[in-house]
Amino acid sequence: MKLMSRIAPWFLVLVMLGSGLSLAATQEMVSVASETVLLYTNPDDKSQALWELDRGYPLKVISRKDGWIQVQDFEKDKGWIKASTVDKTPHHIVRVHIGNIRTGPGLKNRLIGQAARYELLSTVSKKSSWVQVKRKNGQTGWIAESLVWGW
Repeated sequence: MKLMSRIAPWFLVLVMLGSGLSLAATQEMVSVASETVLLYTNPDDKSQALWELDRGYPLKVISRKDGWIQVQDFEKDKGWIKASTVDKTPHHIVRVHIGNIRTGPGLKNRLIGQAARYELLSTVSKKSSWVQVKRKNGQTGWIAESLVWGW
């Protein structure tokens, strides 16, 4: 019985940690659906506008309130955006100075382009630690997931 009383608390901690990890992995994401959208300090379009976001900009959902969504970007900046201006179309943003785009998922594949920091990329598919993306110019290729942020 003493063994069970020692194991039970550790088991509970492991279950709680496991639940937290799965919650983080399934965090809700949205992308800007309109041409350009303002991000506000509060859930009110009369509050201060923080910045303007372009179509496809990926955002992590923090909370929702009366037709507004509190979001966070890849730099951990937070603000409020109208729920009607986002959708579930997956996008990524380049978070490094320059990200190489290749013909396939892997470093052995030929380099076909480079994406600069803040470039928005449409997500086509994912394979292992690589993301197949489509650029605004129509070019499709693969970029390492560690170089981009989004879904």
